[in-house]
Amino acid sequence: MTPSRSYAIYQQGRVGFGALAALLVFACGLALAWWIISQPPRVERRPPPPATPPLVDVLIAEERLQSPTLNGFGRVEAEKSTMLASRVAGQLERFGEGVLPGQVVEQGAPVAYIDQADLRLILEDAEAQLVNAQAQLALEQAEQQRARSEYESFGRQLSAERRALVLREPQLRQAQAQLTQARVVRDQAALNLARATLTSPWRAVVQDRLVGAGSLLSQGTEVLNLVGVEQFWVRASLSGDTLGWLTTGSHVTLSSQGWPEETSREGTLVSILPNLEENGLQAQLLIAVDDPLALEQAGPALRLGDILRVTFHSSAQEPLIALPSAALRPGEQVWWVDEDDRLRSTVVTLAYRGQEEALIRSGLEAGQRIVVAGLAQPREGQQVRVRQRGDTPARDEASQ
Repeated sequence: MTPSRSYAIYQQGRVGFGALAALLVFACGLALAWWIISQPPRVERRPPPPATPPLVDVLIAEERLQSPTLNGFGRVEAEKSTMLASRVAGQLERFGEGVLPGQVVEQGAPVAYIDQADLRLILEDAEAQLVNAQAQLALEQAEQQRARSEYESFGRQLSAERRALVLREPQLRQAQAQLTQARVVRDQAALNLARATLTSPWRAVVQDRLVGAGSLLSQGTEVLNLVGVEQFWVRASLSGDTLGWLTTGSHVTLSSQGWPEETSREGTLVSILPNLEENGLQAQLLIAVDDPLALEQAGPALRLGDILRVTFHSSAQEPLIALPSAALRPGEQVWWVDEDDRLRSTVVTLAYRGQEEALIRSGLEAGQRIVVAGLAQPREGQQVRVRQRGDTPARDEASQ
């Protein structure tokens, strides 16, 4: 065999072995692919880890004698105010010294003067008429004395009517009536002269001067607007269901945003009005504040028309448990934590519920741990963790 022929046979055998190896690899790949497809992946199932009990904030229930602090708003108004008017006609000469808007005038102080010339003449005429009436009465009394002497000397008895005429009794009564009338006219003239000087009926602040000096006044012309400074009223509004906590004479604290920080005034509840507020149908209350302009004491002054925050301090108290209003669930439901740190619920009876505080009359006991924050969807018997000092504060997930 020649070398070329041997080499050709060797090459043919080499090609046959390679094809066989390729076919074998292809078959193994198909088998592996079929096995992978026929064997889906298996996921090992493990039980989920136990859920961490929610962290809650609690408050220890404490029962004690207390009453709610009731808050509202009120408007300042005058307790006494008047339009001081002239009671006589005449020309306004001038105002009293210091009678200016915003100034205080004392009780009985002269605040305005009306020209008195005409009034003095009227008084003089009235006094002259009084003197004339006195003289007429004296003359008539002399005539009556003369008539009585003549009647007695006549020696005859007359009837009562004729005797009265003979003794001039009607003329005497007429003279007495004219004297009385003249005296009234004189007194009225003197009174009008005194009224020409207008005086303050009480200690007051001048709100406004309604006319100017030199104005011609008629009877009833308004001259000054005065407001009493001894006391102001604050007309406040509260929900009608809170009136059971209030009694007349209760202490009231007043504050305003326009006052210096941490300053307040004190007042007294003097009346619960019978009518409701027109807009909100709330009950109206009247609060008295003495020395409202702070003339005799240190403190902020009240201004008419100002809106004040009003805090009522009720004297009526009963054993109650105080909770934040956020601790109450719909239907007056409260959740609390038992000895095993499990949730329990109860329905309570409210004595009062405000925006920030609620007072519980029944349904809870002193010492119970009341949940105030941290519950989203509570369940009866649910395990919880009570936040301890140093823990991150629980947030009410229901509000998120």
